[in-house]
Amino acid sequence: MSLFLSFFQEKTIEEKIQNAPDSAYEIGVFIGSMLPFVLLVLLAYLIYRYNKNKNDKFS
Repeated sequence: MSLFLSFFQEKTIEEKIQNAPDSAYEIGVFIGSMLPFVLLVLLAYLIYRYNKNKNDKFS
């Protein structure tokens, strides 16, 4: 189901880019599509760093 939704989203992004008023809109769509992945990677790194520092205190 999630794969279907992501496939559907790709088409809407392509349509948005084709119907964009200028090139700045394309940059915004790109940033908006990459932002969730960047936030997840940042969250994973922060959790890793927190747990690493927590374990170092007990060593």
